[in-house]
Amino acid sequence: MAEVNLAGRVAIVTGSTRGIGYAIAEALVGAGIRVVVSGRDREKADAAARRLSGGRPAVTIGIPCDVQRPEQARELVRRTVEEFGGLDILVNNAGIGGFGRVSELPIETWDRVLGTNLSGPFYCSREAIPALRARGGGWIINVGSLAGKNAMPDGAAYCASKFGLVGFSESLMLDVRHDNIRVSCLMPGSVATEFNDRTPSEADAWRIQPSDLGAIVLDLLRTPGRTLPSRVEIRPTRPPAR
Repeated sequence: MAEVNLAGRVAIVTGSTRGIGYAIAEALVGAGIRVVVSGRDREKADAAARRLSGGRPAVTIGIPCDVQRPEQARELVRRTVEEFGGLDILVNNAGIGGFGRVSELPIETWDRVLGTNLSGPFYCSREAIPALRARGGGWIINVGSLAGKNAMPDGAAYCASKFGLVGFSESLMLDVRHDNIRVSCLMPGSVATEFNDRTPSEADAWRIQPSDLGAIVLDLLRTPGRTLPSRVEIRPTRPPAR
């Protein structure tokens, strides 16, 4: 079977200045894909894009975007099409944590978590769909979590956002499948990142590594066009024994 050639395609990866998003962007650049690196901080987005480009022109650009704001999602897609001539892949990776018992959880935390983790993918997908259609199809990959099927104490906001993202992804998949747009939801478990103010260390070697998720995204993009892995659950192979 001939391998799908991804060279020259254009991708947006939200929340890609570090962690999972950066690793996904790095994997895409390695496959010859032109990538828009995005995050809320303009300087961090520009710096990450420069690191990924390795001095090669027209490989990556940084575009700041707070995905909670629909006008910024619109500008993110508009500038991508303007700079790179189109859009083939959207990776909705931007996400934040916010934990606590419901009776004590600040309303602002609830709004911020749901706004980033659930409304953000909606805003970005809504803006991206016309651009993907204009290219004859493409792919939307939403980075969820196993917290989207397994509830946890103190996780009402985070779990609600990720449960919602699973439902959103599967409804979106049904909406756009006949436009030749495929939609997948990645659901990783424990990943060695800075999420929720953690500092990865050698003790995290058993966890899923961000680069593992970059490789999985490439595998998805290389899936034959007749096939759609719509929900992909990812776990550490050997977590510590209890």
